[in-house]
Amino acid sequence: MAEPAVAEPVTTLTEKTCSAGETIPTEVGFRGERTGTAPLTWGQRAIWHAIRRTAPNDHYFNIGRVLPLADRGRPATVAATLDALARLIERHEALRTRLVPAAADGEPAQCLADTGALPVTIAPATGLPEAAAEAEALLDGLSATRFDYPAEWPLRAALVTVGDRVTHAVLVLCHLAADGHAAEVLVRDLRLLVRRGSAGRPPATTPLDLARDQHAERGRRRGAAALAHWEAGFRAAPPTMFPEPCAEPRSPRFWTGRIVSPALARAVAAVAAAHGVSGSTVLLTASAALVAAGEGHRTAAVMPIVGNRTAEALRDLVSTLSQDGLFVLDLAAAERKHDDGEGAGDGAGEAEGAGEARFTDLLPAAHRAALRAYRAAVYDPVEWDALGERLHTEYGREVHPYCCFNDMRLVERPVPEGPRPTPGEPAEELTEARRRTAFGFPATQDRVACRYCLHITEEGGALAVSLTADTAYLPPEAIRAHLYAMEELIVTSAAGSPPPVPDLRALLESAEGDRP
Repeated sequence: MAEPAVAEPVTTLTEKTCSAGETIPTEVGFRGERTGTAPLTWGQRAIWHAIRRTAPNDHYFNIGRVLPLADRGRPATVAATLDALARLIERHEALRTRLVPAAADGEPAQCLADTGALPVTIAPATGLPEAAAEAEALLDGLSATRFDYPAEWPLRAALVTVGDRVTHAVLVLCHLAADGHAAEVLVRDLRLLVRRGSAGRPPATTPLDLARDQHAERGRRRGAAALAHWEAGFRAAPPTMFPEPCAEPRSPRFWTGRIVSPALARAVAAVAAAHGVSGSTVLLTASAALVAAGEGHRTAAVMPIVGNRTAEALRDLVSTLSQDGLFVLDLAAAERKHDDGEGAGDGAGEAEGAGEARFTDLLPAAHRAALRAYRAAVYDPVEWDALGERLHTEYGREVHPYCCFNDMRLVERPVPEGPRPTPGEPAEELTEARRRTAFGFPATQDRVACRYCLHITEEGGALAVSLTADTAYLPPEAIRAHLYAMEELIVTSAAGSPPPVPDLRALLESAEGDRP
């Protein structure tokens, strides 16, 4: 593919000056290779439906990144960074694509432009510490408002400077154009374009080509097979995980609780290694088991966000590929297998083989259920809606878990250095690490299209677990209890004493006690 010509920035920055605390508005022109229209990809349809349910608070879906440029490598000038930004937009068609609103009887589409100009804010700072703070402030400001989907480019950008050098590039992305993985691809490519002038070979496919493939016959057959998994799962699980409100909703209605736990990071890695599953599966299983126990269900249904990037051609594609999967876990089946002797004595300690089925007995079945969920996470959301409507008519009530899980880590870290906690032995390091656990309620919102949304990220050597919940179904004290109970459940399992499955409700109740 030939390298497209690079358009010059619209504004000549050398003619403008301003002091720290002020900003310079400018634009960067771009010129791509083609135009076109296509239906939305299934990932775009999925996030568009979520945006519509969340509006006018859909700025919640904006994705922000800060790229430091003063840390290493050759100094980045404003002109060079703007040129790199233009090349980034030309490289990734998603950044030149806007929404075409739907006709009265149809779905929206996407329209790719070849040329245009992106507004960019230049923000001078007096030094590196001030520049870092300014970058975070710009990130917050650019993320705080919803995109104008038909009219606005799906990228907002700002550059922070100290003297004549760029110290930070700030990117805020519309979720219709990118998911979390795509945001990291853009940060990587922009860094390479600034430092080397090239980001290598272009992506193997494009959002328009992917959309056409998905809406063709082969894609529809794959989507139908995925929806067969969903229907079977819906029929095996309760209609919803949170059937009845239990409290007067707070105002704002949705609260986010957040726990940052060094002990949880270590414990998740230890349990995953001991049982041959991923850390994400350990956390997903803990979430599902605690929700089921708290609501009195014997089967848990959770919707994990699935990245859908296993195909080589999709690894570097900038688009929204992630969709919901359906993870269904039969807790009663694990107890029956344990009673029959199938789950005992798996090498995880004497406590696991004695008495009632324990949390870690759930992990083999959970691993298989997670794989099924991941394989069945590419489908047309319009057809998914039709399935929901059909089941609603049949059941006489809505069928939807309203329980989501999003492991936002791009990779899982290996087990931290140091002796791994041995089952049955004192785990002083875990006990000490738990003293550093921090909890708070960092955010509230008026509207979220779910009742339980768990997000996993990393913060230094700790796991950060955020739970955004509808306070009519999970009051703030219950949000806190779920997060502390998750830490307790996984840490005690790592130390060789996994709690019995029937005791998980009591674990939730005790977690509402005197923890900070």
